[in-house]
Amino acid sequence: MKYSFYPETNIRDIPVNAEKIHFIRPIKEAKIKELLKKRKIKEISLSESTLKRMKPDAVKLIEKKEITIKKESKRGRAIKAGFDSILKIIELKKDYFSARKIGKQTGIPKSTVHYLLKYANRDKIKKKKQTIYLE
Repeated sequence: MKYSFYPETNIRDIPVNAEKIHFIRPIKEAKIKELLKKRKIKEISLSESTLKRMKPDAVKLIEKKEITIKKESKRGRAIKAGFDSILKIIELKKDYFSARKIGKQTGIPKSTVHYLLKYANRDKIKKKKQTIYLE
């Protein structure tokens, strides 16, 4: 799993066993040092524009720690529905239930069921305040 990281993200929200981080916006060198202090991060991914806007010292710090920097673009918002409810909707759809029947069984509105079925292949999910990237 890959955890998103904003400049305002509280470092305690990132699990100690996290190995992959995705920087949404440029992060200052001091915040990176604090993040890497107790975590064994192996890979940091970010967009091309985020990398361009980061200070050279911050990038050198990441490279000095021998952490892989991976450029990738993650577009679109994370799905806010719970992972369990998405799985349940997908399973019911495999059993040939209509969106209306799935909505009645799960308590999720029919239009939301349609949306979730359409975007179930997204690779990021919102879990409370944290965005998690699935791989």
